[in-house]
Amino acid sequence: MPLTIYDSMAREKREFQPADPERVTLYVCGPTVYSYAHIGNARSAVAFDLLYRVLRARYGESHVVYARNITDIDDKIIKAARETGEPIGAITEKFADIYRADMGALGVLRPDLEPTATGHVGPMIAMMEHLIEEGAAYAAEGHVLFSVDAYPDYGKLSGADRDEMIAGARVEVAPYKKSPADFVLWKPSKDDEPGWDSPWGRGRPGWHLECSVMIESELGETIDIHGGGQDLRFPHHENEIAQSACAHHGAPLARYWMHNGFLRMGEDKMSKSLGNIVLAHDLLKGWHGEVVRWALLSAHYRQPLEWTEELLKQSKKQLDRFYRLLEEIPFTEETGDAPESVMLALEDDLNTPEAYAGLHELRDIAGQMDGEAKTKAIRRLRDAGRLMGFFNEDPAAWFQGGAGGGPTAEEIEALIAERAEARKVKDFARADQIRDDLAAKGVILEDGPQGATWRRS
Repeated sequence: MPLTIYDSMAREKREFQPADPERVTLYVCGPTVYSYAHIGNARSAVAFDLLYRVLRARYGESHVVYARNITDIDDKIIKAARETGEPIGAITEKFADIYRADMGALGVLRPDLEPTATGHVGPMIAMMEHLIEEGAAYAAEGHVLFSVDAYPDYGKLSGADRDEMIAGARVEVAPYKKSPADFVLWKPSKDDEPGWDSPWGRGRPGWHLECSVMIESELGETIDIHGGGQDLRFPHHENEIAQSACAHHGAPLARYWMHNGFLRMGEDKMSKSLGNIVLAHDLLKGWHGEVVRWALLSAHYRQPLEWTEELLKQSKKQLDRFYRLLEEIPFTEETGDAPESVMLALEDDLNTPEAYAGLHELRDIAGQMDGEAKTKAIRRLRDAGRLMGFFNEDPAAWFQGGAGGGPTAEEIEALIAERAEARKVKDFARADQIRDDLAAKGVILEDGPQGATWRRS
């Protein structure tokens, strides 16, 4: 069966055919590292991690090149440095490391390439010089601006007319612009701001230019798939398309465009302006990363996702049922090919609801079997889950984890030791009290020949 994906440019599902099956290229817009990533950012990272896994399963791990950039120069980063007094480099390094750790906890694989904006300033200057030569950009008052009129297809990705796009993006109207829609490729830096020498004076690049140059430098002029959040379609991706096409004699930036849907908090989408941000870093303090990942993939990646505490609780409950079955075979990190039923669902534009149904069916089938047949069926289930980034935890450790609020593992172990001592001196009332107190806190003790073991209910 072919792999199909919804192409945001074509506005329809298309069969995916890479330009070169030996080198499938994927680029996804990564974090601006000035603060913690919110769960909406994590949804994009998890969705495209799943795509990366599916591409690797189909074409081979060595034949897929995935780049996810880091924006490490930006007005927000400069603002954070002023407010905290920390050097910019310290801020970007700190939050880049936190982002990697948080996404890793969500099962997100590290990309093959992780280009930084500051590492590509030279090629950015070169692209701007070329755009000026081609008449697609111009210098004005220390700025370099892209002339939107130079690209007749501007607006094709977002589908909005120019006036609507300008109003929606609150484009800055400046006297040095030839047209209000023209956007900045380079801007001057103040004395207390980071900057680089250029033919137009000391300054720094604009956000849109950064991704075009990093794509060209790391992957080539035209890539197979470009991904990102729905909010990036305009102006970011629209501007990337225009400047790259004009720099490369009309060559398209990407052959397929993919965008994940918004994450909603009740009636509103999650946004900093509404103050309803949930940080992935904070969620991971109380919930296992696989629980958060399950919740994020529970709706189709292109659809809105309602984010609630109940969604997390239901995700934990479903994963518990899988892990209870996985307990019946030895834990191993070795993984085989995923069963066809789950792979087919994912190859249909990452249809995770259908893939989840496939996992539940595999669990039900395994639960009805015995002996070696059951062992093989559970392995198939594990292989399917691992393709999606699940079932990587030892079941014993899984059931000793929790959703926060209960006693810590250290506290539980101390009480188990106290209970063992109480039983040793025949103080069974105290031993029973410890068992009952732990049960009331959601901790189940199971006595065996080697002593008591525990799990969270």
